[in-house]
Amino acid sequence: MSEKFTDDLFDLKNDRRLSVYLYRAGFGCWLLYIVSGARFMQSVSMYRTDFGVFSFFLMVMGLSASMIYDYYHHPIEFAQKRKWLAFSYLALAALVYFFILHNEPITLGHIFGRGSF
Repeated sequence: MSEKFTDDLFDLKNDRRLSVYLYRAGFGCWLLYIVSGARFMQSVSMYRTDFGVFSFFLMVMGLSASMIYDYYHHPIEFAQKRKWLAFSYLALAALVYFFILHNEPITLGHIFGRGSF
C-alpha cells in the first residue's frame, strides 16, 4: 500500500472514510450477533454477547471518528452529537462491565496480571 492511502485514511479532520468503515464493521458484527442466535450457528453461539458488545464498540468508535470531521466542518452537528457520544461511552462502559467482566470488581491486580493488592 502506498503512504498516500494511509495518510488520507487517517486524516480524520478532512476525511470521513474511517468512520464509515467503522460503522460498517459494527453493522457486520451486529449481523453476526443476530445470526449467532440461530440453531445452525450453535458452534459460535458462545461468542454472541462478544459480537454484540464489539458491534457497539465499533459504532461508538465510528461516531467518535466522525465527530472529529464534524468539529472542523459542521459545528452544529458536532454540538448535537457531543451529548450522544457521552451517553454512548457510558453505555459502552456498562456493557463491558456487566457482560465482559461478569460483575467482577476491577482492581489493580487485574490490570497488571497479579494477585490483589
